[in-house]
Amino acid sequence: MSRIGKKPITLPSGVSADLKGSMITVTGPKGSASWSHAAGVSVKVETGKAIVVTRESDASKHKALHGTTRALIQNMVTGVSQGYERKLEIYGTGYGCAVSGKTLDLNVGYSHAVKLEIPQGVKVAVEVAQTKGDETPAKLTITGTDKQTVGQFARSIKDSRPPEPYKGKGVRYAGEQIKRKAGKAFAGAGG
Repeated sequence: MSRIGKKPITLPSGVSADLKGSMITVTGPKGSASWSHAAGVSVKVETGKAIVVTRESDASKHKALHGTTRALIQNMVTGVSQGYERKLEIYGTGYGCAVSGKTLDLNVGYSHAVKLEIPQGVKVAVEVAQTKGDETPAKLTITGTDKQTVGQFARSIKDSRPPEPYKGKGVRYAGEQIKRKAGKAFAGAGG
């Protein structure tokens, strides 16, 4: 039996779950999330504060779905109760970011600003709009209730200008270490 799949999901206070057919809806203080689980796995909302996921057989497909279904429902519960966040830092002289309406504008060294559409249910907070030298980066925080959407949007921001290994310019996750390379050494005057 799946070690992850057999654990019951406890619902924190203020979070409720509703099951209609294969559609499970979880509601909490940060919002609500719905998801339809696959056939071969059954979900039960027990009276009290727990959700139990079981599988129909020991077929490899059902074994794989067992743990995945439980993990996705757990992510929904965590999202509506606590939420998810990703912090990003932008390094590079003159680099910066700004939010205008439902668009995130990134100035990351191109001749034009990179404009990214902010997905539904995701909030972007800019803490430091412009870099100050090479030591103080521009900082932004992405928050939302859906783990996948928050992570995917953070990755699309990072992909707009991945950090380069020589000077470290680019977008990186907060706390991420970039493996630096030495530049070309200036050749001596010897002959």
